Amino acid sequence: MARIGATIQVKGIVQGVGFRPFIHKQITDHSLCGYICNTSRGVEIEIEGEKERVDRFIEELWTRAPALALVQEVEPHFYTELKHYTEFRILESRALPHKDALISPDVALCEDCRRELLNPEDRRYGYPFINCTNCGPRYTIVKDLPYDRSRTSMASFPMCSPCETEYHTITDRRYHAQPSCCPDCGPQLEYRRAGAGSDTRGEKNAGVLKKQEALAAAVRLLQEGGVLAVKGLGGFHLAARADIPEPAERLRSRKERSRKPFALMLRDLKSVRQFCEQSPQEEKLLNSREKPIVLLRKKTPEVMPFISENERLGVMLPYTPLHELLLKDGPAALIMTSANPADCPIIKDNREALARLSGLADGFLLHNRDIVARCDDSLVWELEGYPYFSRRSRGYAPRPLTLPENSEATPRLLALGAEQKGGFALLKDDKAFLSPYIGDMKNGEILLQFEETIRRYESLFDCKPKALICDLHPDYASTLYGEELAAREGIPLIRVQHHHAHLAAAMADRGLKGPVLGLIWDGSGYGEDQTVWGGEFLLGDESGFKRAAYLRPFRLPGGDLCAKEIWRAGLSLLADAGEYRSGGKAPGCEDIRQLFPLSPDHPDTKMVLSQLKAGIHTPLCSSMGRLFDGISALLGICREADYEGRGAILLESAADKNEAGLLPYDILRNDADGRLLFDERPLVCAMMKLLKEGASPSRLAARFMNSLADMSLEICCRIREESGVNRIVLSGGSFQNMYILTRLLPRLRDSGFEAFTHRRVSCSDEGIPLGQLLIGRARLSKGNEV
Repeated sequence: MARIGATIQVKGIVQGVGFRPFIHKQITDHSLCGYICNTSRGVEIEIEGEKERVDRFIEELWTRAPALALVQEVEPHFYTELKHYTEFRILESRALPHKDALISPDVALCEDCRRELLNPEDRRYGYPFINCTNCGPRYTIVKDLPYDRSRTSMASFPMCSPCETEYHTITDRRYHAQPSCCPDCGPQLEYRRAGAGSDTRGEKNAGVLKKQEALAAAVRLLQEGGVLAVKGLGGFHLAARADIPEPAERLRSRKERSRKPFALMLRDLKSVRQFCEQSPQEEKLLNSREKPIVLLRKKTPEVMPFISENERLGVMLPYTPLHELLLKDGPAALIMTSANPADCPIIKDNREALARLSGLADGFLLHNRDIVARCDDSLVWELEGYPYFSRRSRGYAPRPLTLPENSEATPRLLALGAEQKGGFALLKDDKAFLSPYIGDMKNGEILLQFEETIRRYESLFDCKPKALICDLHPDYASTLYGEELAAREGIPLIRVQHHHAHLAAAMADRGLKGPVLGLIWDGSGYGEDQTVWGGEFLLGDESGFKRAAYLRPFRLPGGDLCAKEIWRAGLSLLADAGEYRSGGKAPGCEDIRQLFPLSPDHPDTKMVLSQLKAGIHTPLCSSMGRLFDGISALLGICREADYEGRGAILLESAADKNEAGLLPYDILRNDADGRLLFDERPLVCAMMKLLKEGASPSRLAARFMNSLADMSLEICCRIREESGVNRIVLSGGSFQNMYILTRLLPRLRDSGFEAFTHRRVSCSDEGIPLGQLLIGRARLSKGNEV
């Protein structure tokens, strides 16, 4: 049988995921010889043996790779002048001029490590930093590539002899596991009482405890109802017991977070079933290696109202060994919320935590392994068997997404996203590297984190952008940053309309080629006509779009103020509807006062009505998000939004799930531009009449959303008749409303449409950078201008 050799370059997530032990087994099975080594481009393998065995080995690189690996390219180069290897060796890693290697996201504790953690006979029993090739920190500890211990924050922890032996034993689960350690050589816990000094002499007297005493003190604090700052994988959490209201109320007061829901970490699935309903698909997400926060429906509305005022709880299971130990010995249910002052990045360093969380936490559970990169918890719903992201971060980032094929060579691009739920994406070849969740770009500290993470991504993935893409809005912090960076670097800046980016993001997410009809509903976006858009039906693809239909514009008295004082949007809808029909009676002042009780904190309702009448600072909007807010206010469900989306969330939560009725609406043809308009005024008139007659707000909330689904189907059918387009994508933050989504999707499909939702990035503004990349690439293709 003929013998050949092959030098094979393997690219993807192939470092730190058990790839070399896998290769060793394949080499042994196929009686091959040669070598393997990590490089900054991935993995390089050279083998020699019988041709049939070499071919089978290469095929199995695709079909039998480890679960955590992501093989994206296998490039074999064959040769016949053999080097006559006599063994298979693992060589030292090599840094090359260019980097193509990828980094695994952080992975939740695996079952093998969990068994060892809880086994009194194991040498790592009760050790809160146990990990192996199949689990543990990755992205948050990496400083550079190739992925070796010396290039991570584990470099300062030399391995002891037993760990070293495991590390070099090819059949061991910890073979070349870079974060591997044990109680004798790895990171250690430290507990500090709030206000304890940094001097560790006379530890107990100073309120500073180490190792197991530290864990015991932290558990004791939680049991007693205190607030604990816990250093995790990608930053600190604030933890408190969740089975009684007092710790939650204390935390809300300290954090000035009066109503926004907290995330929960529960001990196990049995604990989850105490409080929440869960489907097999939701259970699978809870138990996945990513371990995201999953938004689950409460068993009854009365469950934990001090944690969440709406119908869902955000629940996750322990994903680190430290979490396992805290929940094993402490309360079975913990609040686990990001530790940061309001609107600031999550805190990651011990010194910063002690300084900035001293007024929030009663104690600090620290450790001495540095967090290199911040990474918040991911937040998802389950939809049709897939995660439906509210926030894509830990467990998923920085795993790249592949864009649909492009016939033209693609320059390296940086997409800068929008304003809220800020983030960015780098494009290198066909791979899109999306940042972890970053936050609201209006905050200066968030902007600094944004810039810092961009620099980190550019370095890790060897991707210096040749062009930038930003939102069309001239005042977004990300736009201003793009203008400054483009001028400094002398590279093009491409401006992309907000909702076009949403449409393209959904296309890229699902690998679609256009044209498509995009239902793009969100809070606000800067329209091409310089008004506020947000209730859009767009026809197009990455090359361009046409606004086919939209929500009839209404006024926002006070502009952006309406996003928080959402009764203003309700008042605008009410005043608009009152003048709708000829001869119709506009609401009197007393009626309005009943709907919007005046207080010293609110401007006089008469003043807002005068503002609407005069058209002073009342921008037009077609925003579905503001429509949800206004309806929520009119029904008395929510009138003030002290966190984003509160009005819409409580409206959805209040809706009677058994109500099938509708409210009347009109679909008009705009004489000026020929586009279809959804006219909400008949709906508001009918809703207010029924409310005055005693109809329950919960039934009317359901009827409102039923009517939106009905209207959407009717408009989509009319657009299909005119355009022939049968594929629909749904994107924008308002499609985080699961009531509408789960009713609209089957109706569209029953009517013959191919309807697609997001699966890999959020439908909110966090997903916009992906769409910006697709559009930017199209504009830079041959024959297009920036």
